Amino acid sequence: MSKPYSLILLLGSLGSWSGAMAQDVVVVANQGVHVSEITDADLRAIFMGTRTRFADGSHAVPVTLKGGPAHEVFLKKHLGESPEEFRAQWRKEIFTGQGAMPKAFDSESALIEYVASTPGAIDT
Repeated sequence: MSKPYSLILLLGSLGSWSGAMAQDVVVVANQGVHVSEITDADLRAIFMGTRTRFADGSHAVPVTLKGGPAHEVFLKKHLGESPEEFRAQWRKEIFTGQGAMPKAFDSESALIEYVASTPGAIDT
């Protein structure tokens, strides 16, 4: 069984946590997300597009960084994918019309701003 991860409600910037994120990943969510835990299986389903809702039925909006250590650690540790595998899987979904890749951001600050203002948004 997958280990549950606590969802941290977004209350401020993660800028000061950047170094720690390279070793482990912090999951953040919009303040409106009422789910307090999420498993690797649930994260994978949401970020790979096979699920669009949290366990409580509320809408999930996955977002990612475009690259970097935190993005790579998240993909490998929680999705079991390399950045190339992640993009390739999403290209298939997009090409067949079965999904749209999660919105990706160049910086943590832009990502955090989006998560804070978007109901259901979740990021790592």
